[in-house]
Amino acid sequence: MPGRPEPPQEPAIARRTAPQRPGTRSARPITAGSALGAGSGTGAVDHRRPGAQPSTDGTIAAVGPREPCPCGSGRRYKACHGGRSRPAPVLRPFVGRRDEPDLVALRELVPSATAPLHLSTAHLGAHPEHAGRRIVLGTMLPQAAPALVRDDGEILVAMQTAVPGLDASRDIAGALLAALDATPGSVIDTPAASSPLLVSQQADGLAALPGLVDVLDPAPLEITVHDGFAWWLPSSEDTGGDATSQEVAAMLERANATVVPTVRLTSVPAAYWCHPGDRWHLRWSLPLAAPAGTGTSDDAQAEGMPVARSEETLLDALARLSAADQLTVGPGSRFVGFFRADGLVVPVWDLAAGTEASACEQPAVELLAAYRTALAEQAPLDAAQRRIRAGLVGRSLTLR
Repeated sequence: MPGRPEPPQEPAIARRTAPQRPGTRSARPITAGSALGAGSGTGAVDHRRPGAQPSTDGTIAAVGPREPCPCGSGRRYKACHGGRSRPAPVLRPFVGRRDEPDLVALRELVPSATAPLHLSTAHLGAHPEHAGRRIVLGTMLPQAAPALVRDDGEILVAMQTAVPGLDASRDIAGALLAALDATPGSVIDTPAASSPLLVSQQADGLAALPGLVDVLDPAPLEITVHDGFAWWLPSSEDTGGDATSQEVAAMLERANATVVPTVRLTSVPAAYWCHPGDRWHLRWSLPLAAPAGTGTSDDAQAEGMPVARSEETLLDALARLSAADQLTVGPGSRFVGFFRADGLVVPVWDLAAGTEASACEQPAVELLAAYRTALAEQAPLDAAQRRIRAGLVGRSLTLR
């Protein structure tokens, strides 16, 4: 994923309680009985609903064999999920969270960032022993581990892992629940909670597994972007002196060298400036309305960000802005396309050489106002706007 470092080793950060093999678990397995308000969906291919659209719960409906697969892979259905019955990845794992765009960014765009987590009232009511636990969500942990528990009991949970499952939200929630029950000083080195093998062993499939919506307080995350991975270590850790500390310092130096400078804008939600090599970019994760039937509302409106009813209306708005020369984030910037990640659209701009993140703040505010107006426009696109829209789609990329 963009900006991810290679997963280094983690001496002196946390220790494994015992050697483990793939497929074994070092902590409490996630079972149907542990789900708190679990969502719906089995993640199986439904061959009985021709022409139906994909949902966000992992169900991939059947379409024509030569049509694009609804999972977004770009392959024909018969060569993808139409070939044989197999679990399909959830298209929008973080739907229902007000900070869905930022969660997508932390999973796909940002190399190093943290946010404190707070457990939901429902979870604490069922598990009062978890009250008061310090939990930090991070982008990536040493060895790309799903989670670890420090010696003092603090829990670190990762957004980015080596082998993801079918549903990132359920994977992260599963790692968090395992860490809550693990002993201090443990690394949670278990298969993803929503791995196809484990899901196939559940009578209710993905529905048996809780997600972030179930286990976390609904308030949006308070995200801090870092220029390195010093947060891997406790604040009291000494990285100088003995051989172990020197090894830790060398590990952090290698990991920090992989970090692409990244800044989260403060004036608009979920927009991230980055400086890879000799290029400067702005990438903005835009919210979409929750699909019908998911039982969630468009709370992102409360965060000051307009919510597109669908990807189609979002792309229409971008085409209108481009036709009016308003699809810009400052002098010298150039819109270069967008990619889809975890079900959301993320537009990307090239910035003029040397452009700092602070220079994007006011242009982003102006673009947000123009975007709100463009989303509200009801008239059909004219011929020029349709041509621009086709060009936008031609420059898109779906991350899988």
